[in-house]
Amino acid sequence: MKGTGKQQDTVQTEVLVVGGGLAGMTLACALAGAGVATVAVDAAPRDDRLDEGYDGRASAIAWGSAQVFRGIGLWPDLKPDAGPILDIRVADGTVPDGPSMLFLHYDHREVGDRPFGYMIENRALRRALFRHADALPALRHLAPARLVRLERGTAGIEAELADGTRIAARLAVGADGRASPVRKSAGIGVSRLPYDQTAIVCTVAHEREHDGIAVEYFLPSGPFAMLPMTGRRMNIVWTEKSELAPGLLALDEEAFLAELRRRFGDWLGGLSLTGPRFSYPLGLQHAARYTDLRLALVGDAAHAIHPIAGQGLNLGLRDVAALAESVVDARRLGLDIGGADVLRRYERWRRFDSMLLTLVTDGLNRLFSNDVPPLRLARGLGLAAVGRVPPLKRFFMRHAMGVVGELPRLVKGDGL
Repeated sequence: MKGTGKQQDTVQTEVLVVGGGLAGMTLACALAGAGVATVAVDAAPRDDRLDEGYDGRASAIAWGSAQVFRGIGLWPDLKPDAGPILDIRVADGTVPDGPSMLFLHYDHREVGDRPFGYMIENRALRRALFRHADALPALRHLAPARLVRLERGTAGIEAELADGTRIAARLAVGADGRASPVRKSAGIGVSRLPYDQTAIVCTVAHEREHDGIAVEYFLPSGPFAMLPMTGRRMNIVWTEKSELAPGLLALDEEAFLAELRRRFGDWLGGLSLTGPRFSYPLGLQHAARYTDLRLALVGDAAHAIHPIAGQGLNLGLRDVAALAESVVDARRLGLDIGGADVLRRYERWRRFDSMLLTLVTDGLNRLFSNDVPPLRLARGLGLAAVGRVPPLKRFFMRHAMGVVGELPRLVKGDGL
């Protein structure tokens, strides 16, 4: 149900989700689809979030994350916009010399005849989430609506919006991004590590078929990823030193494409830009804890990692699946869905996975984002060696699919 935020009486609900991004709206849809009364509050208007200039990114949705969307009934709307990732090629190299002859190749047929995941434009994800939200009687989506007060007590939470609307609930969820006012209001600290890197993001059309091949090309300035989308299109995530990124973005289209081709190569023929170019500063961030009194954090409000492995949104979707399962299980047992035991279960479940992936992506970025010859040789040998140890290679492939570890039911494809 799409709300206008005009009602002045207190809205009674079970869960309040603050933040209408991909993680927040997926959680709201998952909970409401399981019958949990949910209000989602988003400061941005819907039309803004769907505008082409709002966000030019596409997300790598691992197989396990796609199962989450299937489990909440979103996949039929997403499937036409989902480009399957069938092969992954990882290589070290430099711009002048090109990729190393030592590389790692993942073939999806080695772990079953299903894709590693899918590339889906963020706008398509948002469009599908908004449509699904409108069809759920248990969900009220207020947008634009700005939270101005959040009080949490032993008996429940009360929130107030800028227009005077009050909301009472059993649990509040902070899904309001890296800067998360909800996290700050709870006094939860964060560890931050800025990288001297900027991600340049764009989409290109090309002459030849990409055959579902994703390429991660490690350059001294950072990883350069070519990710297959629907049609003859690739999403580019180009990590560059922050001091150089503004100059690259200021180039006219012809000069920018010339720089792009130096890294992309000619394996797909001629290239052309299909939309705007975007840039995002990169950095690591991790919350000191994911819960507080009647509060849980999900997605970027809890952790933000380097895009080197394309796992940022997948990490957030595992948060969503774990929190939704914890809340739904407690509700079915007649327990307090915002109680300390429920939140402890969620925190224990998610913290190890998040910490591990944060450390791994940080370590990979440090290892590969340099041009030290001995390290370059060691990296190439290491990539080639992984490809020659089948059990290790299969483990890494399953990890890329998001199906390693203690998985929530939604990630396993079992539904809530």
